[in-house]
Amino acid sequence: MFCIGRITCMDLPRHDLGPLLSLDVLLAERSVTRAARRLGISQPALSAQLARLRDLFDDPLLVRSGRTLVPTSRAEALRQPLNRLLDELQSLVAAELPFDPMAGPVTVRVIATDYIHAAVTGRLVAAFEGRGDGPVPDTRVIMMAHDPQRSRQDLEEGRADLMIASEPLLPQGAIRSRLFDERFVVVQRRGHPRGTGPFDLDEFCRLPHVLVSPVGGALRGVTDEALAALGRTRRIAASVSSFLQLPPLLARSDLIAMAPERLAMACTRDLDIFEPPVTVPGFTIHLAWHPRRDRDPKICWLRREIQALHL
Repeated sequence: MFCIGRITCMDLPRHDLGPLLSLDVLLAERSVTRAARRLGISQPALSAQLARLRDLFDDPLLVRSGRTLVPTSRAEALRQPLNRLLDELQSLVAAELPFDPMAGPVTVRVIATDYIHAAVTGRLVAAFEGRGDGPVPDTRVIMMAHDPQRSRQDLEEGRADLMIASEPLLPQGAIRSRLFDERFVVVQRRGHPRGTGPFDLDEFCRLPHVLVSPVGGALRGVTDEALAALGRTRRIAASVSSFLQLPPLLARSDLIAMAPERLAMACTRDLDIFEPPVTVPGFTIHLAWHPRRDRDPKICWLRREIQALHL
């Protein structure tokens, strides 16, 4: 007979796993209010579960410090074994449960940058709503912003289903699948005074550029590295943090920019598109998900739906 704290193997049949799931969420949220909201139960019910857990492990588990709850050393020691246990149980259950998107409302949560949401997630919404070949699943797509500080945790704790991003943005340890390769093109506003002829390198370097720096504030990017290899530089007039800031900025100026082709193709009413006069490496966009949900039928279905967009 083995023993975990005050729990023996003979005690286990008397304990359901609900409080253990609640403990996992409490350790992540460190707030009864937020944890109860995430679990979909009342605060008194969660407080009662926490009392049971404290008795079960003979430890306070979480103690108040100001306005937050702080795990005890016993709770910290439980965190990784508890995560492994819940991961295994979720994989075991998910492997046996069928998933039918027609059975009821399906909420899909996708993390991505705004450019990816415009190029990919928006098309997924349109595909769900625009099918004319049969019943359409009642699907709601929540587009979540990429946050370097939270995205990994959102995937790990189930607040997000998938992430769509380039390699540098993907969380460490996430399972990934290639979605598409993207390349850069030159864009300018319709009616630009330079006309619509192809760019040569001299003109490209002479005209003022908008640089997109997702981390914010940079004045140098992959295009500048490619130009430096040729002994050339370009003139950076502005730096923005998002590709979606380009169309309105270009529309009100004579600036030019390098932009992902899929974004540019979505803006052809307002922008002219050209081949760059310098070879600039593109990037690959991946689907990514947490390993614990690799066999989750909902995630498998969602991945198939996105791959079917033929991006």
